[in-house]
Amino acid sequence: MKNYINTTNKVKLNPRKVFWKCGACSHAMFHLLNYEFENLKNNEERASDILAGGIAQKGYQCGMIWGSALAVGVESFRRYGDKSEATTSAIAASQHLLDSFKKRTKSVNCSEITGVDWENKLDFAIYMAKTILLGFVFSPCFNLIVKWTPEAIQAAKQGLSVKPLQNQHYVSCASEVVKKMGANDEEAVMVAGFAGGIGLSGNACGVLSAAIWYKMLDWGRKNPGKTPAMFKNQDVKKILREFYIQTDSEVLCNKICGKQFKSIDEHSEYIRNGGCEKLIDALAKL
Repeated sequence: MKNYINTTNKVKLNPRKVFWKCGACSHAMFHLLNYEFENLKNNEERASDILAGGIAQKGYQCGMIWGSALAVGVESFRRYGDKSEATTSAIAASQHLLDSFKKRTKSVNCSEITGVDWENKLDFAIYMAKTILLGFVFSPCFNLIVKWTPEAIQAAKQGLSVKPLQNQHYVSCASEVVKKMGANDEEAVMVAGFAGGIGLSGNACGVLSAAIWYKMLDWGRKNPGKTPAMFKNQDVKKILREFYIQTDSEVLCNKICGKQFKSIDEHSEYIRNGGCEKLIDALAKL
């Protein structure tokens, strides 16, 4: 089947080589977990490049977390026919991933982990020069993906193994924005784990990341065979500009919402009652 990896001669992937080939930590982690779960999502993985560097190089949550959250969304949709159950599973698995990552790194933010301001051309140039001249051993990103990949796989499996409650109506803010942008049910579940700043953690907005990711996925479909100027993409700049207008330049979920979500029920109720509706509508229209 075209949506699944042929595992007849499946070999263990080398995270360093995957990272080097993919070119972005978000893409690499998305691919590594998809491969583990035997899912094939090449276009969706490429679109996740934009989440590297902490959301379009802004320094927020590490791209590895965004990429892995997308991967458990793919697997959640495959496992559960009910959208609400799949959404719940994706959010729960993303919580496990976030906890695992924070245990490994002590921080979830790219800028704090790497010490690099990716938007600063000099910082970026120095980092790339050291990586090329000194090799993989220097790079904290390459070293981290090697250490965290087996832990991420374990965390994802643990999170996905928790059977979600049936006959409930759970929603994700991130799913809501991409649905309004034209996403199908599977794509909406893919981003479900972004809810509340990934796994309801209160970090940088999941609606923002979901909108940016879907915009790049849509761009890829409309421009087959072409490579976008990823971090200079005008559509992405428009989303960021509108986001800052809507939130008065605040990026953290818990500050935008004025609360820290304690459960999927609480988050779902907030969204159903109109929470973040203006923001979601504004980004979906772009």
